[in-house]
Amino acid sequence: MTTDGANSINGTMASSKADTPNEETPLSPSHSLSPSESQDQYERIGGRAGTSFFDTLIHLLKGNIGTGLLGLPLAVRNAGLVLGPLSLLVMGIVAVHCMDLLVKCSHHLSARLGLPFLDYGEAVEHGLATGPGSWLQRHSVWGRRLVNLFLIVTQLGFCCVYFVFLSDNVKQVIEAANGTTNDCHTNLTAVIVPTFDSRLYMLCFLPAIILLVFIRNLKWLAPLSLMANLSMCSSLVLVYWYSITNISYPVSLPYVGKAKDYPLFFGTAIFAFEGIGVVLPLENKMQKPASFRRVLYLGMVIVTFLYISLGTIGYMCFGDHIGGSITLNLPDCWMYQIVKLLYCFGIFITYALQFYVPAEILIPQVVARFPERWVLVIDFSIRTLLVMLTCALAILIPELDLVISLVGSISSSFLALIFPPMLEIITFHREGLSYWVITKNVVISIIGFIGFVAGTYVSIQQIVIRSAERHAHNGTMSFSL
Repeated sequence: MTTDGANSINGTMASSKADTPNEETPLSPSHSLSPSESQDQYERIGGRAGTSFFDTLIHLLKGNIGTGLLGLPLAVRNAGLVLGPLSLLVMGIVAVHCMDLLVKCSHHLSARLGLPFLDYGEAVEHGLATGPGSWLQRHSVWGRRLVNLFLIVTQLGFCCVYFVFLSDNVKQVIEAANGTTNDCHTNLTAVIVPTFDSRLYMLCFLPAIILLVFIRNLKWLAPLSLMANLSMCSSLVLVYWYSITNISYPVSLPYVGKAKDYPLFFGTAIFAFEGIGVVLPLENKMQKPASFRRVLYLGMVIVTFLYISLGTIGYMCFGDHIGGSITLNLPDCWMYQIVKLLYCFGIFITYALQFYVPAEILIPQVVARFPERWVLVIDFSIRTLLVMLTCALAILIPELDLVISLVGSISSSFLALIFPPMLEIITFHREGLSYWVITKNVVISIIGFIGFVAGTYVSIQQIVIRSAERHAHNGTMSFSL
C-alpha cells in the first residue's frame, strides 16, 4: 500500500489523458447531448483498456492508506478513546460524501460543456465559469490554479512527512542495533546507544531521494512500487498483530481528550482521509465508470474501518506513550526492527510517486520558457530544488505528528471538505438546490474552515513550544558537557 493519498495517480492519469486525443478533444459545441448520449459518451471514457472494478478498488485503497494511518493512534489519544473513533467515523462519512459530490459535479459539468472528462482543477474552473456572478466567471481560471496550489502544497507536505518518518524510524533502529534481541515480549536487553540528531539523518537521505526523483517516467518505478506496496502491507499486518495481542486489561484511558488537543486530531485525521485527488482520475480510467460509486463506497468503508480499528487498538495498546507513528512504539526485537525498515523502504519509494504531481504541474511551465537544449538541465534542477525544499522544511519541523497535523489542516481541509460542497452549490445554481442541501454544504465547508484555522494555529503553536523545549534541552546538555 502506498500513500495518504497517493495522489500521484492524479499525475499519471493526467499524463495518460494528454496522450489520448479522444479525451483531449472536446465534443463539438454545436452537438447537443441528450442524457442517454451523454451517458454513452461517459461510458466510453475508460474503454476496454480501462481498469477493472477490482483494480480501481486497489488503487483507491492505495491512495488513502499510508503514513497518515500510522499516526491515527496518537490522533485518537488527542480526541479520547470514545470521541476519537466516533469522530473518525463521522469524518469518514463526510469525506466520502465530498468525494461523491466532486464526481457528481464533474459529471454534470462534462455533460453541460460536452467534455468527456474533467479533473479536480478543471471542474472547479468550469464550475466558476458557468456559475453565478460575472466576477466569478471572469476569474474562473483562479479556481483551477487554487486547486493546483493546494495539490502542490499537499504533495510536498507528504514529502516533508516522509523525510521525518524515515529519519525517526531509521534512527531508532540504528540506536537499538547493538542491543536488539529475538525476544519481542520483554526485550530487557535492548540498549539504546544515542547517535546524532534526526535532522542529520534527513541530510543523509537527501542525495538518495534526489537521485530517485530523477526517474521521470513512472513506468520505471513500477517494479519498485510493487515491492513497496508488498513491504508496507506485510508490515501493517504485523503492526496490527502486535497491537491486538499486547493490549493491557483493564483499559483505563480517558473517553474524551482535552479540548485544546482536538484540533491536532482534526489535522491528523483529515491528512489521513485526503485521498480526494485520486477520485476523478480513477473514475476516468475505469472500464465501466458508472460502477465507480460502488467502488468509492466499498473502498472508503474499508479505509474507515482500518483507520478506526488501528487508531483505537494502537491507543489502547500503548496509551499515553504512543508516538507520532505507531512504528516508533514497536519493540526493539529483530522482527519489528525489520518491520520498521520495510515500511521505510515503502515510504522511500512512495516519495517519488507523491513527488510526481507537483513536478508535473510546475516543471512544464518553467521549461517551456527555455530553449530545447536546456530542458533536461532545468528539469533536474527544479527536481533537486523541490526535494531540498521538502528536506529543509522537515529539518525546520522535525516533529512527525505536528507536521502531519499541519499539512492536513492547511491543505487537506480545503481539498477534502471546503471545495467540494461549495462546488456543488455553484455548479447546480441554475437547477436550484433545496434549502437543506445548501445548508448542509455550507455547514460542511464552515466545519472545514474552522478545522483549518484551529488546526493550523494549534499545530504552529505546538511546533514553537517544542522547538523552544528542544533548544533549551540542547543548551542544558552543552552546558553540562
